[in-house]
Amino acid sequence: MQGSERTKVGSALIVLAATGGLGACNTASPVLTTGSIPDRKPPMAVSDAERDCLGRAMYFESNRSDSDGLIAVGTVVMNRLENAIFPGGICAVVGQPGQFAPGVLTKPMQEKDLLKVADAADAVLAGERHPKVGKAMYFHTAGHRFPYTNMHYVAVAGGNAFYEKRDRQTAKLEKQEKPGQQDKPATPALPATALTFAAVPAPLAVGH
Repeated sequence: MQGSERTKVGSALIVLAATGGLGACNTASPVLTTGSIPDRKPPMAVSDAERDCLGRAMYFESNRSDSDGLIAVGTVVMNRLENAIFPGGICAVVGQPGQFAPGVLTKPMQEKDLLKVADAADAVLAGERHPKVGKAMYFHTAGHRFPYTNMHYVAVAGGNAFYEKRDRQTAKLEKQEKPGQQDKPATPALPATALTFAAVPAPLAVGH
């Protein structure tokens, strides 16, 4: 990621932190394009507002102890962008009722964390994904457990446990593809809560 791009995103997030939040998405913002990362998803061109929405989701849904947790949350957002059941556009996904932390688009952020968040948001937009999160579109606070059997856990990062929702047929097919493995007891899982992330289709560019 070029220094100028990182500075631009960092500055935008700092302004948001100082002013207390985003409010609505500013679709009049100029479109910016991130650089690409080899062997990752194609880079995505987004507006300043969309980038800020992604950064805010990563900020408020991760404990920000390291970039691993931030990238994991960003991966879920982008996975949802690629799924038609979720609303289109990063800001629409992040602002979807009941999916992100309350006030995710309006609460102030601490300046000390903004550079780390900006770097992680730029990396996700440039194509980086968390290697263990895969195609997961849900997560909850790590340590919570629920008696649901359709939650297949794939990763724990940034204070969150990430999972896929799988029906019995999907689980059966997966077992057939991996012969010789013994059945393991189902892991109690959490339902989708306000700490569950969302995402929207990932085209090469987002037009407004």
